[in-house]
Amino acid sequence: MTELKIPEVGESVQEALLAQWLKREGESVRKDDVLFVIETDKVTLEISAPADGVLKILVPEGATVKIGTVVGRIEEAAGQKVEAEPKEAAPPPPPAEAAARPPKAEESADSGQASPKPVISPSIRALAEEKGVDLSAVTPTGPGGRITQGDVLLHLEGRPPEKTGTVPVPPAAPAAERPPAPAFVGAASSRDPLSRADETVRKPMSPIRQRIAARLLEARQNTAMLTTFNEIDMSRVQALRKTFGEEFHKKHGTRLGLMSFFVKATVAALKEMPLVNGFIDGNEIVYHNYYHIGMAIGAVRGLVVPVIRHADTLGFAAIEQAIADFAQKVRDNKLDISDLEGGTFTITNGGVFGSLLSTPILNPPQSAILGLHKIEERPIAVAGQVVIRPMMYVALSYDHRIIDGREAVTFLRRIKEFVENPERIMMEI
Repeated sequence: MTELKIPEVGESVQEALLAQWLKREGESVRKDDVLFVIETDKVTLEISAPADGVLKILVPEGATVKIGTVVGRIEEAAGQKVEAEPKEAAPPPPPAEAAARPPKAEESADSGQASPKPVISPSIRALAEEKGVDLSAVTPTGPGGRITQGDVLLHLEGRPPEKTGTVPVPPAAPAAERPPAPAFVGAASSRDPLSRADETVRKPMSPIRQRIAARLLEARQNTAMLTTFNEIDMSRVQALRKTFGEEFHKKHGTRLGLMSFFVKATVAALKEMPLVNGFIDGNEIVYHNYYHIGMAIGAVRGLVVPVIRHADTLGFAAIEQAIADFAQKVRDNKLDISDLEGGTFTITNGGVFGSLLSTPILNPPQSAILGLHKIEERPIAVAGQVVIRPMMYVALSYDHRIIDGREAVTFLRRIKEFVENPERIMMEI
């Protein structure tokens, strides 16, 4: 028998939310199968089976438990029995019934012709029955092939309103007893099919979302935050990517993106202005002689900021590969606590979501954060002529207790100079 415990995920993490079981009670599992998902105030992790056997669940999903708590067991001996019995115990169905009934999930897996059955939680089943959704038609995107509420929402948004699902629903009340549905329930209803004018839904905040909320409030309350703006002509960077992008990808196996230019420019500017790379600790200023650049990434469960360590020692290819690796880890829920710790400066790119301008909030205890935005062609004056150029607004939010306006404006201007003239980065001038 093997115990399944909530693993240690960092010295400061004392408990975790058991977010979802991806296997059912009594189900046979194999070593390295993903069994359940946990959420802490810093990261979401998938926990895999350490051995083959049959799963015994001791703690239900949705429970908050201490680190080290045994939440289930794998009984190896029982697993061998269960695997040997089903083929002999289940009699073949009558021909007519067998023809009408779809094959079992086990038979589909053996044949290799059908995909594994998606994992569906009780709350999703209840939602599907309420809204009349056929879950077999919903494409799962959650970890381990599970169907999420977002998947159901997307399915509903893509379905004509007059259609109904094949999942049976309770009989409707007589028309006389039921008030007529409102013809218009506000702008939200056209975007969210589950919204109703007379309904309110309450859901507990996940540990990650609670931690994000606490840190953002802490940043607003405990710092003298100010933001300065500038704009950058992205013509040279776009020309370099167009000229060398394909060759870069063939040689290094990763694409040449925008972020590596900004990381290199940021490191060069931080070297000139070490205050921006420091922070306040009590009555002291702590300076960092290293450059650990955090990259804010929006995940399904909340914002995470993995850190590129010693970015000053990395070339363009290594930076792009590190960003790609972090993005994959976020999608797969494989981030480690060590990936999120030790950052000295953060870059966030709202432009990937279409943001034209914003004021990013500090990531404590750091003293500054650089916000990037959407590249948009705009008319600007160059040498007395009006020309169309791909322009990006950039924002630097900073703690005014440690960084004065002169340093902040100069720092952002240096970022602009480095990106508009990438040769400066390479020549370190």
